[in-house]
Amino acid sequence: MAQGHLDRLSSVDVSFLTNESSSSHMHVGAIMIFEGPPPSYEDLLEHVHGRLHLVPRFRQKLAYPPAQAGRPFWIDDPTFNLEYHVRHSALPTPGSEDQLRRMAGRVFSQQLDRSKPLWELWLVQGLTRKRFAVITKTHHALVDGVSGVDIATVLFDLKPVPEPAEADRDWIPNPEPQASTLLAKGAEDLIKAPLRAARRLEGAVAHPEAAANQVSQALEGVGEIGWAFANPAPNIPLNVEIGSHRRYAWVRSDLAHFKKVKNALGGTVNDVVLAVVAGAMRGWLQRRGVRIEGLELRAQVPVSIRAEDEHGQLGNRLAVMRAPLPVYIEDPVRRLRAVTEAMQGLKQSKQALGAEVISRFNDFAPPTLLAQAARINFSTRLFNLVVTNVPGPQVPLYVLGRELEDCFPVGFLPPNQALFVAIMSYNGGINFGLLADYDAIDDIDLLTGGIEDAIAELTEIADAAGEPRASEEPAPA
Repeated sequence: MAQGHLDRLSSVDVSFLTNESSSSHMHVGAIMIFEGPPPSYEDLLEHVHGRLHLVPRFRQKLAYPPAQAGRPFWIDDPTFNLEYHVRHSALPTPGSEDQLRRMAGRVFSQQLDRSKPLWELWLVQGLTRKRFAVITKTHHALVDGVSGVDIATVLFDLKPVPEPAEADRDWIPNPEPQASTLLAKGAEDLIKAPLRAARRLEGAVAHPEAAANQVSQALEGVGEIGWAFANPAPNIPLNVEIGSHRRYAWVRSDLAHFKKVKNALGGTVNDVVLAVVAGAMRGWLQRRGVRIEGLELRAQVPVSIRAEDEHGQLGNRLAVMRAPLPVYIEDPVRRLRAVTEAMQGLKQSKQALGAEVISRFNDFAPPTLLAQAARINFSTRLFNLVVTNVPGPQVPLYVLGRELEDCFPVGFLPPNQALFVAIMSYNGGINFGLLADYDAIDDIDLLTGGIEDAIAELTEIADAAGEPRASEEPAPA
């Protein structure tokens, strides 16, 4: 489905704009490392230009209707300049990965300009071992984690020789709409809201049993969200006032290790990921002098609710689950089993459904109510941190004939949350990307070391357990 001029943002997309501030930036992205000599800036620019027609939203910007007449729109940017968005930089000698991480921290410390399309792409030369990097940065209002992998079609090929792409050189932007047009469109959508509600009511009358079942499940889901508010997340050093500056670090691992652990000890790959994060958080809190007896952190785990026929579309279709991180458990196997049991219970519960119901309600909410709901979504009363696991392609990808070696995802920091852990699997590997507030977490190396130790500990136990048993369900990548 093409992304058109004057498309209205969804309520979830608006929530990412509403929650953004000078200290809490709502952009996401990745640091991608390629083998081989870097392409020239001009070649990369031409490559992106030849693929832009695949993601029309990349040439669109925000437009707000006057008098808060509904949610903002995406409109064509009549002054779109690709050279502003595709940028060129180089690391100083020796070009270490630590230097690249520091550069990434600086890039993600800067807000995107809302008067322009909400994305940047950086070509970074000078990395050791004849490699180069590409840093992508996109506002979360434009794309969520799962569809973000699809947007990589702007860059990637499945073969070393790029597929020929004909640039859309005849693209002519629609004229920027006047305030009166935006006001009329906003009012039109507000008027249509009761009509949509009436159609749902007609459907309920025609199919009363199905409607009653849906209402019952929705009420259960909303009730479970209410229960979560009544049982807040614990107060720990992660939940402090944050600034605008960021640190970034990463951990490389093999997806085979995680599959070995889940086969030998139970659970899914995602359960193992959460148990590893819990183990790292346990060690970090102990080094910080925090008492961990009986302490269970709450992680916000985004879940895509995009239907199969919506795959590849932009715009966020997300619900969230509140997953436990039992840092009080010392034994890594017991910790994994506790996570597995809890996640099975959450999947059987109506929590994700409840979040979706609230999200749909927001589609009809006035902007002022929507702003309040958006702030609730990231409340530290519910979550200590965000942990998201994005399944990536398990085949090599290429840009201009250069193979992608590593991909490290980058999340964002909601207000009063000093750490975001993003995980992405790619071509047999699984990489952790940790984005942290610069001042609140000056010991980020303790967290990356803790992740490495937790992976090694579980892998060693799985090796000692002998032949892996068959998994009861396919593990998510």
